Amino acid sequence: MKKSIIAVGLTLMLAACHPGIGTTMRPIQEDLNSDLARQKLNPTIALSFSQGAVPGQNLGTYVSNKKTNSSNKDAPEACRIAFISALISLQNRAAQLGGNAVVNIHSYYKKNPVYNSSYYQCEDGFWMSGVALRGTVVRR
Repeated sequence: MKKSIIAVGLTLMLAACHPGIGTTMRPIQEDLNSDLARQKLNPTIALSFSQGAVPGQNLGTYVSNKKTNSSNKDAPEACRIAFISALISLQNRAAQLGGNAVVNIHSYYKKNPVYNSSYYQCEDGFWMSGVALRGTVVRR
């Protein structure tokens, strides 16, 4: 019993020390310019975060909801990993459908659309961080 109380107490203390718990807005361009993005994203499938008319043939709108373990990462790193993973998923869907771009990409955490061409929404927690994106696959 004593060990359980100590374990719970330590977990709560660690959670209180983690600075990024909650919803944060992260800069899209900063994370797209990261080494991780350069290594992992497909340069042949364009990504567009501005809201507007769908250019070309609309192949459907899709959601990608990705999470990452954040217990040994700072909030920006954990959010970046989840963000890039979500973009990879959208690019993979585009490739499957014969598309060459994903447009109108926006945050869609808990099915709440947040349109912003400069920032995306990240839910950062003590154990997990997550990013949900929705975008339209097109063939230009």
